Amino acid sequence: MPSNSDDAALILRVLSGTLLMAHGLMNVFVFTIPGTVGYFESLGLPGLLAYLTILIEVAGGLALILGVAVRAVSLAVIAVLLGATWVHSGNGWVFSSEGGGWEFPLFWAIVQAAIALLGNGAYALKPSARRLVTA
Repeated sequence: MPSNSDDAALILRVLSGTLLMAHGLMNVFVFTIPGTVGYFESLGLPGLLAYLTILIEVAGGLALILGVAVRAVSLAVIAVLLGATWVHSGNGWVFSSEGGGWEFPLFWAIVQAAIALLGNGAYALKPSARRLVTA
């Protein structure tokens, strides 16, 4: 029987997976892959990171929604979100600032850390161990 923690993990997992996948698909269909690669390169980052970021956002988002490899995916997503925090760091605190501030990607990185600690939660395709570390 699922606990409140399992239900909370399910809600966080599905919500963040949906938003993550939507952002990745926006990079594909709105900004386009070449546009996203160009943006990464304009920041001085290798274009290859754009492809990796899109893959993590789309496939990782789907994996979170389904409850597959949740802890590993959340850790990969944290890396992407800390990169986004760095990209937006010069724009100020609030995300409504011109160019978007850094608090929003940092908030989502912390949400991913909570998901990594909670694990898959209820209704996952691949149930995870109850704890990261056992006593």
